[in-house]
Amino acid sequence: MTSDLDRRAAPPGKLPGNLATNPRLDRWLTFDAAGHVTVTPGKVELGQGILTALAQIVAEELDVALPRIRLRAAATPDSPNEGVTSGSLSVQDSGMALRHAAAAARAIHLQVAAQRSGAALDTLRIEDGAFLTPDGSEVGSYWSQAGAGLLACEAPVEARAKPPEARRIAGASVARLDLPDKVFGAARFVHDLRLPGMLHARVVRPPARHALLLAIAEGALPAGVTLAHDGAFLAVVAETEHAAERAVERLAPHVTWDAQDTLPPEAALTDWLRDEPGEHAVILDRDDPAPLAAQTLRASFTRPYVTHASIGTSCAVARWQDGTLEVWTHSQGVYNLRADLGKALAMAEDAILVRHMEGAGCYGHNGADDVALDAALAARAAPGRPVRLLWSRAEELGWGPMSSAMLVEVEASLDAQGNIAAWREEVTSHGHSSRPGRNPNATLLAVEYMDPPRDIPNAINPPLASGGGAQRNAVPAYRIPKLTIGLKRIARMPLRVSALRGLGAPANVLAIESVMDELAAMAGEDSLDFRLRHLDDPRGREVLALAAEMAGWRGRTKREGFGLGLAYARYKHTGAYCAVAAEIEALDRVVCRRLWIAADVGEAINPDGVLNQYEGGAIHGVSMALKEQVTFDARAVTSDAWETYPILRFSEVPTVESRLIARPDLPPLGAGEASLSPTVAAIANAIHDALGIRPRAMPFTPGNLAAS
Repeated sequence: MTSDLDRRAAPPGKLPGNLATNPRLDRWLTFDAAGHVTVTPGKVELGQGILTALAQIVAEELDVALPRIRLRAAATPDSPNEGVTSGSLSVQDSGMALRHAAAAARAIHLQVAAQRSGAALDTLRIEDGAFLTPDGSEVGSYWSQAGAGLLACEAPVEARAKPPEARRIAGASVARLDLPDKVFGAARFVHDLRLPGMLHARVVRPPARHALLLAIAEGALPAGVTLAHDGAFLAVVAETEHAAERAVERLAPHVTWDAQDTLPPEAALTDWLRDEPGEHAVILDRDDPAPLAAQTLRASFTRPYVTHASIGTSCAVARWQDGTLEVWTHSQGVYNLRADLGKALAMAEDAILVRHMEGAGCYGHNGADDVALDAALAARAAPGRPVRLLWSRAEELGWGPMSSAMLVEVEASLDAQGNIAAWREEVTSHGHSSRPGRNPNATLLAVEYMDPPRDIPNAINPPLASGGGAQRNAVPAYRIPKLTIGLKRIARMPLRVSALRGLGAPANVLAIESVMDELAAMAGEDSLDFRLRHLDDPRGREVLALAAEMAGWRGRTKREGFGLGLAYARYKHTGAYCAVAAEIEALDRVVCRRLWIAADVGEAINPDGVLNQYEGGAIHGVSMALKEQVTFDARAVTSDAWETYPILRFSEVPTVESRLIARPDLPPLGAGEASLSPTVAAIANAIHDALGIRPRAMPFTPGNLAAS
C-alpha cells in the first residue's frame, strides 16, 4: 500500500527532488563487493550534519546497517549537479532524491535475486544487505551483485519508498558521521590538505574597495618568492606559509594605489537606504473587505550590514597541469563555482575539476568561492605545483560578501474590535544573492581587479516562489484583509552583498513580530493570544503554544531587569516552523539568558541533528541581535578584526531548551535557518518587556537602544 507521503514524494510521472534533473542511478549510489554502499550526493557538508541525514535515508531504504554507508564528497563532473547547498533544502531536494534512488536500487536488486533463485519476489526480505527467503536462506546480496552494473540506468518513476511506519533508521537520532574526525583533530578540512610539492600563497589587497594599481617598486620581493600579477590582482607564492606572509608584509608598502571613496556614509546609512535610487516592485497587494481602521501605528526597523565571521578563514588549493585546472574548495556549489571559474579565466568548464572539501562554518555565501579564484590565479604562476591560499582574518571580515543593510517600514491598523484591518510594508535593501554560476558574468571578487577589470553584477533577489531574498518572510503569516508589501532593490552595490543565513528574513521578522506585539498592546490583549487569534495555520499555532508553555508564559511574573519575549515565523512561508521565547537581562548591556524553541520540520530524519540546527541558528540569532555590525569609512570596511566585529562568546551563550513536534507522516523541511529570525524578534520583544523600549535598530546595543 502506498502512503500519502509516498504519493507526495513521487507523484505520477515525476521523479522527486533533484533526481528529476539527475536521473541516472549510479551517479547517486553504488555497491562494492566488500560490503559498502558509496553515496555521492551533490549537496555538501557545511557543518550542518546533512551527510549523516542522507546516509540514514539510504541505509533505511536499502535495509543496510548505517556503518556500511560511505559518503563521497561532491566533485565535478562525477557527482550529480544539485546546484548550491543552501536555503535549508538539502533534505527536501537531495534527501528525497536519494530516498527514491535507494528504493529503486532495492527493487532492482531484489528482482534480480528473485529471477536467479526462482524465489517469489514478494517473499524476499533484506537483512543488512543480504536477500533472504522466508526460511532464512540467502539468495544473494547487494555485494554479490555489485559487479553487474544494475544501476547503470535511469531511476524508474514507479519506485516506492517505505511508508513512515516502517522506518527505523530514518527518524532516529544517530551520532554525526563527521564529528569523530573533527573532535580528534583528523586532517578533514581543506585547510589541512597537504599535497606533494605544495606552495603557499597570500593576496596583497588594495587599501580601498575600489583602487587602481599604479606601480610596484623594484626589488620589493624577497628571494624565492614569486609574484602572481593579473591587472590589479597581486599574490605572492612561496615555499612556506611563513615566507608568504612575510612577503606580503614586505611587498605591501612598495605598492602604489589610487584609492577611491565609494562607500556610503555609515553614520547616515538609514537615510542613504531611503534616498538611494532603486528598482521598485509590489510583492503582494491584497484588498479584501474589512472594517474601517480605528487605530494605526507606524514604525521603521533597520539592520546594518553583517557578515559571516566564520572562526576559520576561507581557504582553497589549486593546481594547473597539462591545460587543466584542479581546485579543492569548501564552496557550497562545485558546479556553480566551476562555471564562474570558467568565465573568469576564459576556460572551458570541462577543463576545470572542482572537488569539495569541508571548511570552516558557512552561513551562506562567504569567501569560499572567492578564495578559489584567488588560489587559481596564484597557482598559474607555478604551473604543475599545487598552491594553497588562505585568507587572513582581515580579508575574511573585510572582503567576503556581506549581508545587506535593510530598512523595513510598516504601517498597521486595528479595527474597533481589535482585529488587524490593514498592513502596509515597504522593504528597502540590496539584493541578497551574488552567488557564482547564476549570472552571465562572473561574481567572484578577483574579477574586479583582473585585466581587464569587470564589474560584479548587482545582487539579485530570487523570486518569492523560490524563497525570496530581501522579501523573504516579508509577508506576515497572520490573517490580514488589506495587505500591501513593497520592495525597493537598491540600484548599486558599494559593498558586495550576497546570501547570509535567512537573507532578508531577520529584518522582516523583527519588524513583523515587533509590530504584532505593539498591536496586541493597542488592542489590550496578551501578545500570545493576539497572535493565535490571527494565525490560521494549525502547525504555526502549535509551535507558538508549545514555546509559550515551555517558557511558562501564562504564569510568568515580572522581575526587575528581566524581560520575556515571544516571536514566530515559518521559514520562507513554505519551510520549517519555529516559535521562540527569549528571556533577557538588562545590565549595562542586554544579555540573553534563556531561549525556548519549538520546532516543526515535518519528518525529522535525525531529530537530534534537527534540534542542533535550531539551537545553532538561534545562537547565531543572539549574536546578530546583540553584537554584529559591519563598520566602514568612505573607502573600506573597518570592522576587520574580532575587536571591531565582535560575535557572541561561549560565556555569553544562553541556556537553550528545544522541543521538536514529531510529524513523521509529513514531508521533511530544512532546519538550518528557521530559528535565527524569530530569535532576533523574540529578543527585541523581551527588551521591550524589560525596559519599555521598542528596539528599532539592530544590533540592540546600548547606543542603539538609547536612540530608540
